Amino acid sequence: MAQNEMTLYDHIGELRKRIIISAVYLLAAFIAGLIIAPGVITYLQNIPEAESFPMNVFKLTDPIKLYMNFAFFIGVILVFPVLLYQLWAFVSPGLMEKERKVTLSYIPIATVLFLGGLAFAYFVLFPNVIRFLSSLSERLNLTEQYGANEYFSFLFQLTIPFGFLFQLPVVVMFLTRLGLITPAWLRHIRKYAYFVLLVIAGFITPPDIVSHLMVTLPLFLLYEGSVIISRFSYKKALQAEQEQAGQDK
Repeated sequence: MAQNEMTLYDHIGELRKRIIISAVYLLAAFIAGLIIAPGVITYLQNIPEAESFPMNVFKLTDPIKLYMNFAFFIGVILVFPVLLYQLWAFVSPGLMEKERKVTLSYIPIATVLFLGGLAFAYFVLFPNVIRFLSSLSERLNLTEQYGANEYFSFLFQLTIPFGFLFQLPVVVMFLTRLGLITPAWLRHIRKYAYFVLLVIAGFITPPDIVSHLMVTLPLFLLYEGSVIISRFSYKKALQAEQEQAGQDK
């Protein structure tokens, strides 16, 4: 059974506690990011995709802006499992004992998917997009002169969203377990979901069909995988309800 019901004041107090804990861990991870960031920036400046891009800065504040952005994103990556745990700790009092154990196991899955999304965007998508943009510049007889901030901002824009988009199976599994969605509903809205994913892919990638397909197809596969996962989670939720009903008799 779920834990004792909490009052609105208790919920607000619990939310405040989780936000404070998350903020403390995020600050610690940000400090760690400040230490790690210079090495990461140096590494990314020397990868093959960056060789043709002179790392110019056009404002006095560009270096500190770049440094802080890297420290923040590194901090988010480091603290991501902790943030998920704090979210789970906030909602867990409203779950049954079995649901708490099951949903707690989602945290390592979500972390792996987050890192997998970043890896896919960085190792697969990013190099191909860079090659496309460089070849387009050559065809148009344009000389590439980008600032370091523009280059790394583009890298963040392309990679970070995929870390969160790859959370779709976990979100679907969690919502299915809570009874908020069903596999039938996901199948019913499939065409609308595909349209939304097409739009998201269009925002992330440059306007060429190859890059668009490289983003869209994995997103479609993620959705279809989420439908399968939802079906599995739905059956588990029904079994749990039946077992609970049998114990209550």
